[in-house]
Amino acid sequence: MFVVACVAFGLAIGSFVNVLIARVPTGESWVRGSSRCPRCRHDLAWYDNIPLFSWLWLRRRCRHCRAPISGRYPVVESLVAALFVAIYLVHGHGFLAFGLAYLAAISVALVFIDLDVQRLPDSIVLPSYPVMLAFLVSDAWSMGDWGAFGMAGIGLCAMGGFYALLWAVYPAGLGLGDVKSGGLLGMVAGYIGWSTLAVGFIAGPLLGGGVVVIGMAVGKYHRKSRVPYGPALFGGAWLGYLAGASIAAAYIDFWAR
Repeated sequence: MFVVACVAFGLAIGSFVNVLIARVPTGESWVRGSSRCPRCRHDLAWYDNIPLFSWLWLRRRCRHCRAPISGRYPVVESLVAALFVAIYLVHGHGFLAFGLAYLAAISVALVFIDLDVQRLPDSIVLPSYPVMLAFLVSDAWSMGDWGAFGMAGIGLCAMGGFYALLWAVYPAGLGLGDVKSGGLLGMVAGYIGWSTLAVGFIAGPLLGGGVVVIGMAVGKYHRKSRVPYGPALFGGAWLGYLAGASIAAAYIDFWAR
């Protein structure tokens, strides 16, 4: 039942994430106004706005102008739902899990915004610091583990400082949005534990480098291409959040043989 609830809630939140992706880069309010077709601007009825199912029912086209509806909408909704399920299976349903659910939603939004406009907007990243801080304080209080909360500060300084250094050395290759996001992701990784922080710290650059190498090999990127780093940064962090302990244990076991 919890898994089903995670899927349903994740799909609903994923629909809201699609609104953030569409409106935040343009400065449009995501609080006011109903969902509408991006082509004909016709407001959508509630039955045309059911996550995933409306896209299938309408056969991927707007009811009013018959314009194609991007497959990104169900992908975003499904991705958020999948992350919600994974969070529940790995971290249960305490304050930390609810905080990670919030972080999952904004992570998906930021990744797709970065792919679109190569920007990680402050309007999403900066408010997430106090929100996640509140969740971590609540979790530390409920678990009686203030040492983990101290680790959150170490994670923030480690990842935030690392990306700040990279930005200072080569600002053309990294944006300030990556630096600010790195601090946020490091804070959460540090709170969860050393293994999570280590895997999240290392996986981001590895994923980013792999994307560049593959992109250059297939001709999509060249030496002066601007490559959005957000997907690798967030992907690496979430690899740590969901599988950091297992990956670290497997790595240690491999070298111990």
